[in-house]
Amino acid sequence: MAREATDVLIAGGGFAGLTLAIALRQALGPSFAVAVADPALGISHADDERASAIVAAARRLFETLGVWDRVSGEAQPILDMVVTDSRLDDVMRPVFLSFAGEVEPGEPFAHMIENRFLVAALAEKAKIEGVTLISSGVVEVSHDGERIVAELKDGRVIGARLLAAADGARSTIRASAGIATHGWTYDQSAIVTTVGHERDHGGRAEEHFLPAGPFAILPLKGNRSSIVWTEAKGEAERIVALPDEAFHAELEQRFKLHLGEIKTVGARRVHSLGFFVARSFIAERIALVGDAAHVIHPIAGQGLNMGLKDVAALAEVIVDAARLGLDPGSATVLERYQRWRRFDTVTMGIATDGLNRLFSNRSDVLRLARDIGLGLVDRVPNLKRLFIREAAGLVGDVPKLLRGEVL
Repeated sequence: MAREATDVLIAGGGFAGLTLAIALRQALGPSFAVAVADPALGISHADDERASAIVAAARRLFETLGVWDRVSGEAQPILDMVVTDSRLDDVMRPVFLSFAGEVEPGEPFAHMIENRFLVAALAEKAKIEGVTLISSGVVEVSHDGERIVAELKDGRVIGARLLAAADGARSTIRASAGIATHGWTYDQSAIVTTVGHERDHGGRAEEHFLPAGPFAILPLKGNRSSIVWTEAKGEAERIVALPDEAFHAELEQRFKLHLGEIKTVGARRVHSLGFFVARSFIAERIALVGDAAHVIHPIAGQGLNMGLKDVAALAEVIVDAARLGLDPGSATVLERYQRWRRFDTVTMGIATDGLNRLFSNRSDVLRLARDIGLGLVDRVPNLKRLFIREAAGLVGDVPKLLRGEVL
């Protein structure tokens, strides 16, 4: 089979891969060829019940790319957030920290949206922008002078100046490049499901810190919420396997009845939790983005948004290089991307790991210390504003797209 050619080949057609493809085509035009390869591109996502938090910076990115207006009607703004710290059997859950949900007047710090709506909108936008979408995965890579050569499962061979690996935590590209990862798995798993409730949530997100780990209630459109429920691995497996009535009892004990009667309206899923960062985000003509580069604990809800920050940074360095007539896959260009993103990623990973260890325990001494700390933060408006802007992705060296600026 003859070798095909493209400027950038992206392995992985999820949020990160499709967003990168759209950004590059919009900035560099039809003369810059971009292809996305992922077997999931040929599969319908209509039954995907998962949901994600899109922080303000990521929403600005999607607005700039012309994607957000396609899904805004399905997005639930988070209008405020409360944080509690209690034992499982405590009758009352005192609020130690609360945040108003705006980073700017009229701009919520985050929205919740079901994945299927956003993935479908990104795939459609990619087609409109002229991105080549290939329903097959990369199985092997090699180098040929100024090109990286990717062999796909369907037998196609594609030569590209740059291969962007957006193929997830078990990245085939990362493994083929010999890039090691550093980190560990937690003795925790996250139970994820969707819950319906009698009363309107009012756009409020809740993070209840319990001894086993955080129990997050994240508002969705309608009287529904997405649940991310952390337990010890064995306990999570036990709870998910319970009959419906017993599962409901466990859920209600943690959710409580402040929103009236509740019921599970989505599938129950269990996800193992871990923390790892790739030793390098780049190799010869390869750049890692999203879960291929890093996985962190969901305690701060930053995993997806960190991946979109990778995308915005990589797109910016590629566009800057291409406009200067430079090779977008050169070591100099990729080093700029790595310097921009790896330190920030490691810092965020360590912070979320520390939060998880601080809050996921049964120590009364640590509980007292963290509750005093949360109470102090709650009483310092400037510190709260900084926290909310950090959570919204608007602190530090923010790429143009996340600031709402075109490339």
